[in-house]
Amino acid sequence: MDELLERAIIVGVNLKKDRHFEYGLEELHNLANALNVEVVGEVTQNLDKVNHAHYVGKGKIDEIKAFFEEADANLVIFNDELSPSQIRNLEEALACKVIDRTMLILDIFARRAKSKEAQMQVELAQLQYMLPRLVGLHASLGRQGGGAGGGFQNRGAGETKLELDRRKIEDQIAKLRRDLEHVKDQRETQRKQRKKNEIPVVSIVGYTNAGKSTIMNRLLTKTGQIDDKQVFEKDMLFATLETSVRQIRLPDQKEFLLTDTVGFVSKLPTHLVKAFRSTLEEAREANLLLHVVDVSNDEYRYMMDVTNETLQAVGVENVLTVEVYNKSDLADLNYPNVSGNNIWISAKEGAGLDELLELIRTHIFADYKTCRMLIPYERGDVVSYLNDQASVHTSEYEEDGTLLKVELKQADYDRYQEFVLGK
Repeated sequence: MDELLERAIIVGVNLKKDRHFEYGLEELHNLANALNVEVVGEVTQNLDKVNHAHYVGKGKIDEIKAFFEEADANLVIFNDELSPSQIRNLEEALACKVIDRTMLILDIFARRAKSKEAQMQVELAQLQYMLPRLVGLHASLGRQGGGAGGGFQNRGAGETKLELDRRKIEDQIAKLRRDLEHVKDQRETQRKQRKKNEIPVVSIVGYTNAGKSTIMNRLLTKTGQIDDKQVFEKDMLFATLETSVRQIRLPDQKEFLLTDTVGFVSKLPTHLVKAFRSTLEEAREANLLLHVVDVSNDEYRYMMDVTNETLQAVGVENVLTVEVYNKSDLADLNYPNVSGNNIWISAKEGAGLDELLELIRTHIFADYKTCRMLIPYERGDVVSYLNDQASVHTSEYEEDGTLLKVELKQADYDRYQEFVLGK
């Protein structure tokens, strides 16, 4: 089926002189481009509060309409989430299809979702968004017959049809919730297993397109992982929606798990954050977060704030964090460079990865101790445990038992304190 060529007018309302307003609009342009929607114009308005009926002021509607006809557009995209009645009123007043930022993001997510879980999460968010907007959607779909605004296929009108649709959607939401709960339980089981194995978890978080997947892939290559472990990376918004988990083994046998999470964006739809909550909770259980930042973007501080706020919204708090300032080459900054828990790197060039690994190592293996232990021969279980779980540097057989020089976790050091001889 050929897609309609979408030509859109973008509408932004600058509320109370928001200093990130321009950037928000630029981001909306990028979101539209991600769906191959051509932006043919932009209309903005400064307001202290939005108009309840039409979001923008009455006079602006005439301006949008004139611009819409002049630019030969077939779609209007608003830079905020609109209420069901606002969409209805705007579509009546403008006699065209109107979508909001939320619908745009949901549609991008729907197209990018590859795994079954991500697809279910996006569908759940889409249905929850649609439910209160059914009436408006019916009106617009009757007029437009579909289009780029979220791939919604419901057509027709009439109260009975609406009721049926509503019931169908509610049933589907309930089913998706049950299925996702099942996936969440499986994930929980995996997490418990990891905890039991005491493998530390390092979780990569950050704004969309900051370079999270690139960093993951470079670290995998750096530690000699084969190519089929690489994750998808591309210079585009929301390239990665699935959580990738990879095991990294360092030369001294120490291991940790590296997880990559979905990227964030400002005004990320609430339904979407809730739907992806279980995926994002991977970060809550992490021993260390790598907060990846595109330092070459003028708005990188704002992006960091958005990421931190989104993480807080899903309960990711008080996890030790290293700020990874990526794309330092594009920002003409000194790199690789480490200062406390901040590191400046260029993942694309592979510069700063050794330093990053060292920083990860100092945090997640901070409680490791090196000592000498003399273990009686009748305690062969201890020797075999340490060979599996610790880094045994040397081992000699003495009259009284096995003499090991070993690097081990604080917990194991305390557990086998009676065999310790000192440094």
